[in-house]
Amino acid sequence: MSQGFFPSRSNNSPKIYGYTELSEKYEGLIKVGYTERSVEERMKEHFPTAGPEGIKRYEVLLEESSMRNDGTFFKDHLVHKILEKSGYERVGNEWFRCNPGELKAAIIAAKNKESMNPEREHNFSLRPEQKEAVDVTSKYFKSYKATEKKTPHFLWNCKMRFGKTFSAYKLAQAMDWKRVLVLTFKPAVEDSWKEDLLTHIDFKDWQFIQGKTETNQDVSGDKPYVCFASFQDFLGKSKAGGIKVKNEWAHKINWDCIILDEYHYGAWNENSKGILSSIDGNLEKENEEIKKEEGFTDTQKIWDESISPLKTNHYLYLSGTPFRAIESGEFIEEQIFNWTYSDEQDAKEGWVGEDNPYASLPRMVMMTYKMPDSITQITDTGEYDEFDLNEFFKATGDGDDAKFKHENYVQQWLDLIRGSGIKNAYTSLKVGGDSQYFPFQHAAVKNLLTHTLWFMPSVASCHAMKNLMMQRANTFYHDYEIIVCAGTKAGIGSKALTPLRKKMTDNPLRTKTITLSCGKLTTGVTVKPWTGLFMLRNTTSPETYFQTAFRVQSPWTIGVQDSPNKEEIIKDECYVFDFAPNRALRLVTEYSCKLNVEPVDPEIKVREFVKFLPVLCFDGSEMGQINARAVLDIGTVGTSGSQLAKKFESARLVHVDNTTLARLIQNPEA
Repeated sequence: MSQGFFPSRSNNSPKIYGYTELSEKYEGLIKVGYTERSVEERMKEHFPTAGPEGIKRYEVLLEESSMRNDGTFFKDHLVHKILEKSGYERVGNEWFRCNPGELKAAIIAAKNKESMNPEREHNFSLRPEQKEAVDVTSKYFKSYKATEKKTPHFLWNCKMRFGKTFSAYKLAQAMDWKRVLVLTFKPAVEDSWKEDLLTHIDFKDWQFIQGKTETNQDVSGDKPYVCFASFQDFLGKSKAGGIKVKNEWAHKINWDCIILDEYHYGAWNENSKGILSSIDGNLEKENEEIKKEEGFTDTQKIWDESISPLKTNHYLYLSGTPFRAIESGEFIEEQIFNWTYSDEQDAKEGWVGEDNPYASLPRMVMMTYKMPDSITQITDTGEYDEFDLNEFFKATGDGDDAKFKHENYVQQWLDLIRGSGIKNAYTSLKVGGDSQYFPFQHAAVKNLLTHTLWFMPSVASCHAMKNLMMQRANTFYHDYEIIVCAGTKAGIGSKALTPLRKKMTDNPLRTKTITLSCGKLTTGVTVKPWTGLFMLRNTTSPETYFQTAFRVQSPWTIGVQDSPNKEEIIKDECYVFDFAPNRALRLVTEYSCKLNVEPVDPEIKVREFVKFLPVLCFDGSEMGQINARAVLDIGTVGTSGSQLAKKFESARLVHVDNTTLARLIQNPEA
């Protein structure tokens, strides 16, 4: 694992600055600018020479970060607009008649997005695959025969970070829809649906209402609108068994389109059709904690168009992991648009010319680790190196009283991932060259992992991990703000996002955090500063695994000085760390084979996937990248040829007692 394999992070930080020239005619005026370098360097460009006899010609009055706590940034033009809108006179190009306090207030307004709606600062266009999705879907809907009894429906099988909200809104424009209902199975996604509609110049006539508290009476005139609501709320029943009174208005409207977002959570099966049913037993047990974290009731609501009380002319289904939707045959080939992670990274690599629209989409790297016997002995099933993460990180108690059942072993693990005690844990370790294998051990990787998400088994384990990290012996982790995003106190759905961003402080480029979650914010939300995921819970669900994994692939950029349409990429790569290697590779096989619907050999599908998502495996002696054949072997059989060979060399397979020795002595061939 060489240093050159990993990119370095930019040290630049976007900022707004204000200065004035030291002469009478500039009294009361401030020039407002933007830079990602130091203000001192920028001022030398403004004033390359000093005044006569070295007299200073300017004074910097203000310097403030323009990075928001959600990882986005703003440039000086937004501050200019806010100052003008607030009545401050613009004198010349970037000069304003105001004082430093008033300028600071304008910067705070920009940072808090207080004027985002009227300013509508976004003007990006559809990427080629997004345009294709809109064209293919609108063509299908427009060609659908009105004589058909079933309402036309279409599925976007598109990886996370595809840009589903913006693309769906552009489809609404292409279809000339005026009334769109977005039903989500994960309420936390509201943030992205709202922001895309209210901040982009293409949707200036559109209105957004929250179905939980607003109705169509809250929109003005005949302007088009989008209603965002949770599936649980709009299709849930009142105590009397009927439609909730507050939602009756939505059931009277004939919607132009109902968009089913995060559809992989709207599971169904032929034996339990209906609005209120239970999902598949295995998935029910596996996602019990996640569902509870996101506010689901014990009875998961299952979607079925045929008995839905809502009326619409079109259905659009959105999911990054629609395994069951594809396998069930609910959608035929002409009703599906596919866009995979491999498609995205292939387009990024193959782009010719400047202004690559995929440049900011990070490449993912998966790093898996075989844990030493000294740690796995308490949970190892003895078959194919399985490591029971749920048992290993099992905890009891709440808050400050939470504690791991195997605290001493978890402490050993915390030491290992920062590079302590490796030689003692792995007796076959090959030392030499660059032998820094673990996440917080390798210098280049550690510098990139300033903000990470740790996916834990339970609320108790989240609190126990924070308590353990905060102990005096774990000084390494004291440099990080440890955020427990679990339990009812952290908020339900999108409400959990606000306190998380606040704890990242005003400038995520200057802070370090570790977010501990067992379900919150693992699907449908964007936290730009996250660069790494630690998968620390059991899961056999590819939906859960990859929905969570792709949280860290959100693009993160800052502005480039004097180039209004260019941005500097902060995050070139992102990482998934998994400590149950075989589980990880089984899910890689399932994801790459089942969501790629092309009729080609599975090995070709896996090879294409790992070409863009390299899988590095640490086997206890060294770390190396594994090929598609090995991934497929482990994913389908449970072990590869090289792993099987190592198994036969393992002392754990040798059982010697008096009876065995006697039989060996009596057998001439043996």
